Amino acid sequence: MVASGMPAPARADARRNRELVLQAARTAFEEQGLGVPLGEIARRAGVGAGTVYRHFPSKDALFRASVADRVRLFTDTARDLADTADPVAVFFRFLASVVRLASRNKALCDALEAAGEGDYQPSPQAERDFAEALDVLLVRAQEAGGVRKDVGLDDVLALLVGCLSMEQRRVSSGAPQGRMTTLMCDGLRVGRGVTKLPRQVQSRNETRCEVCGDPVSSARTGRPARFCGGACRQKAHRARARAARTAPTPGEGGRRG
Repeated sequence: MVASGMPAPARADARRNRELVLQAARTAFEEQGLGVPLGEIARRAGVGAGTVYRHFPSKDALFRASVADRVRLFTDTARDLADTADPVAVFFRFLASVVRLASRNKALCDALEAAGEGDYQPSPQAERDFAEALDVLLVRAQEAGGVRKDVGLDDVLALLVGCLSMEQRRVSSGAPQGRMTTLMCDGLRVGRGVTKLPRQVQSRNETRCEVCGDPVSSARTGRPARFCGGACRQKAHRARARAARTAPTPGEGGRRG
């Protein structure tokens, strides 16, 4: 017996119908994008249009749900890879797999293209979860010395969206897939020939590391911090020591031979 004021549990057939609709929508949107008719989704699910509307009030809501579901799959994969023994290889393999799979999914391409214009978010929570999981892989790869440290999560996300768009266009034109992904990954790797990135505009109250230019956390007490961490502090110390060894001693410049 259901307690007074509490909603009755969803019937098994209702839950099954919702899953059928969502599964059919995922496949249809992946193939045709947002332009697929709602009637086509209902036909694939084997239900009537009224059943679709009972679970999803609009095609837009169904589209968002199907895209968010795919984003969660990427998030779960990233979380599973967080503790692997080779973080650098795992980071680049994950980026390549996201681009490869998403470029074949018209729903994700449509969603990311709209998101780039600032007027579409399939699921803010799903996007936050994906960003957090990706950030863990990025930081581990940087700590292992395989990814340049002047790159942040926002840079990687922007590169992913741009690379996905380029690969999707190449696939549609019959060109071999993967070249743009390889170029993206090479741009993220540590190397002597890597072009130094322009520094972002510094805010009025922001302090930058004197060695690498990265933001420095504000000190709560004492003098303001000058370096972002121990590594840069040691580099600055060694530079001062070298300068001291090569500097002329007092009066040396005035000696005569």
